[in-house]
Amino acid sequence: QVQLVESGGGLVQPGGSLRLSCAASGSILRPYVMGWYRQGPGKQRELVAGITSEGSTNYADSVKGRFTISRDNAKNTVVLQMNSLKPEDTAVYYCNHRDSRGGYWGQGTQVTVSA
Repeated sequence: QVQLVESGGGLVQPGGSLRLSCAASGSILRPYVMGWYRQGPGKQRELVAGITSEGSTNYADSVKGRFTISRDNAKNTVVLQMNSLKPEDTAVYYCNHRDSRGGYWGQGTQVTVSA
């Protein structure tokens, strides 16, 4: 089992920045993929960015050039740096950890981009 604890959401004005962090604990197997998903009001959950235990990354087209995902394998932590935030980035952001046993989700953290 893997437990995920997220932090860093909040309210920010358009053009601002936020940093989300997700710490994984429990039985960590490699290889794994950790990522951030989001679900906006009335929308389906979508992948924002992912990173493998080897460091490969992928991003949704809507966030490329604005968001950066990184990880600290020693701390089993993944960070999503979000810059140039837009109102359409408003959503609940969920951390996900996936390995050979399946997927695990965090509880979610609210990100609101509004003037």
